[in-house]
Formats: sequence, structure tokens, C-alpha cells
Amino acid sequence: MLLGEIFQVALQAIRANKLRSFLTMLGIIIGVGAVITMVALGSGAQKAVQERIQALGPTLLSLYPGQSFRGGIMIDFGSRVSLTVDDANALASSARYVKAVVPELTRNLQIKKGGQNANVNIVGTTPNYPVVKNYTLTAGRMFTAGEDEGRRRLAVLGSAIPDMFNANPGAMIGQEIQIRGIPFEIVGVLSSKGSAMGFGNPDEQVLIPLQTARYRIMGTDRLRTITVDAANVQQMTLSMIEIERVLRREHKIRPGAENDFQIRNQSDILATFQQTTQTFTYLLAGIAAVSLLVGGIGIMNIMLVSVTERTREIGVRKALGATRFNILFQFLVEALVLCLVGGIIGILFGALGAVALSKLAHWNTSINFFAILVAFVFSAIVGLFFGIWPARRAAALDPIVALRYE
Repeated sequence: MLLGEIFQVALQAIRANKLRSFLTMLGIIIGVGAVITMVALGSGAQKAVQERIQALGPTLLSLYPGQSFRGGIMIDFGSRVSLTVDDANALASSARYVKAVVPELTRNLQIKKGGQNANVNIVGTTPNYPVVKNYTLTAGRMFTAGEDEGRRRLAVLGSAIPDMFNANPGAMIGQEIQIRGIPFEIVGVLSSKGSAMGFGNPDEQVLIPLQTARYRIMGTDRLRTITVDAANVQQMTLSMIEIERVLRREHKIRPGAENDFQIRNQSDILATFQQTTQTFTYLLAGIAAVSLLVGGIGIMNIMLVSVTERTREIGVRKALGATRFNILFQFLVEALVLCLVGGIIGILFGALGAVALSKLAHWNTSINFFAILVAFVFSAIVGLFFGIWPARRAAALDPIVALRYE
């Protein structure tokens, strides 16, 4: 038999049992589609986190209180240790290689406007917050240093807050919201930053003057974080050394003792988030790949049934001169075609699933073409691997026994 004739016979056998062929391919379709969708979710999460951190700026350093790490184990220094407003002031006045310091006094609180309320992040901070964090204002203005010192009750809303109250951002300027029952005048609305797959939404926050937050709302000077803008990328290391020196002096830490604070740059945060999302991507893709294995086993079972059903046909072909290779190749072609067609359909379903999650669920997805190639090649390998045994069994049939088979 010629190779072209073998292909034709194999395709005719598949077309003769359309429903069975489709059900056989279903496992491969689901497996390939699930792998592509899961990898798209993981890649989208990584891309979103990277874009978020890059948007903040490559020269930003984040300072966190009260814990350090040794050998991968967190060391807690107790609730008495924290970053304070005095620490931020010391950094602003003493630290070299630092352009700006932004203290953040943060707490989740309920805000109220009219008959509506929402639970959002209240951030007591300084007027340079939008500049350092790379925000623009879509409406209104930022409060000033004088208003901060005067403990004025002013609020700048994150871009998601007007949507919570079904209001136009521009129309909210001059109106009032209540924080802990205290009225605040809305003076500005920030631009949108967008969320990144469960890592918090910076648009759901309300900025108020630091001194107002310290004395009127939260009653504490303990900061959740301090953001420091280094002089430039080349001096990041010098900035971190200088910040460490100032904070150790302020906290009266003895030489050789562990720091009771953390200094993290954007690349560290990016690496941590990327490692986490990559782990989840591999986990999800691994789970989805099990469907490919199940689909391969299904193909092997159907091909074995097909060998049994077509035993007499195989005997006739051998009696007419078909060799073992002809029969082996025919059944391998059938298994490969089922897997490859299933793989192509699975790729389409996986891509559509990723787009649907992005449009309907508003999840960040990024279709990975390398993952598509790997899934397609893997589906071919599955067809080849699980098609060998049925094909060898068909090729090994004795023509005389096969002709007498009922």
C-alpha cells in the first residue's frame, strides 16, 4: 500500500465513526484547552504585577516595620517595634541619595456618603504622594503641606471610589464624605492604577492629610509603610545603605543586631510576586495536563476496541498484500489525527476561554504562544505514545485467524 492510500484509509475510518471520533478527541480538547487557559491566567498575572510595579517607578524603596528574615524564617520583633512619623521625618532630613519620603498611615475604614457606604483603605500621607507614586489627578487637586499641618479634613479619592457611589468624579469635587462619622471635603480624584490578580486594588483608597489621620482619625503615629524615592537607579544601593543607617540610629539598634525593619526595592517585590504566580501557573498547568493523560488513555481504549471490531478487515488487507508496517502505520495515523485535530480544537477553546475570562471576569490573561506550541506537540506525542500498542496489536494479527474472526 502506498503512503497516500494508507492516509486515505485511516481518514475514512475516522469519518465512518464521527461521533465516536469526537468523543475520543474530547479528552484531548479539554486537556489542551485547560492548559492554555491556565497558563494564560498565570502569564497575565505576572504581566499585570510587572506593569504595576514598573508604573510605580524603578527607584522606589518600600520600608516595612517589625519583622525580618533569617534563613527563610520570619523573625517577629513584637508589636512594640514599628515605623513612626519621626522615622519618616529623620529619613527626609538626614538620608542622602533620597529625593522624597512618603509616610503612609493606613487602615481599612468605612466611608459614608448620603445613604451609601463602603469599606476602603484610608491612607494618611503627605502632599507628595501622587508625584512619588506616579499618579495624576483626573479631577480637582491634592491637599497642600499647609493643609496637612493645619489638620484639615480634606480627602482625595481613588479612581474606583466614585463608581462605588455611582457618581461622576468631577461632580464629587466639593462634596462631603464621612470617615468614622467625621465629614471630609472631597478636593481631588486620582487616576486609575488597576488591580493585579488578588494583590490589592490601589484605586480603592482615600488619601487624607497625614496629621489629620494621626490626630483626628487613627490616633497613632505608627506607619504601615514608608515609601522612599531614591536619587536615581545607579545609587539604589547607596540609598538602601543610607536608609538602613538612619533607621538603625533612630531605633537605637546595637552593632551586630538584626534590623527590626525591612527595606524592599521594586525588583525584589517583582521577583517575589513573579515566583508566586509562576508556581501557581505550573501547578494549574500540571493539573490541566492530567486531562491530556486521561484523553490519551481514552484514545488507546478506543483504538483497541477499533482493532477488535476491524479484525476481519485487517485479515483481508493482509491477505491482499498489506505488510505489518502498512497496518501499524494506518492505526498510528488514526491515533495521531485524532490527537492533532483535538489539539487544534483545544487551542481554539483555550484561547477563547482566556479571552472570555478577560472580558467577562475582568481577569488579567496573556495567551502564551510557547504554551500553545508545547500543548500541540504534547498532544501529538500523546497520540503517538498511546497509539503504538493498538497499532502493534493490529499489525501482529495472523491473517488466517483474522479472516476466520466473527
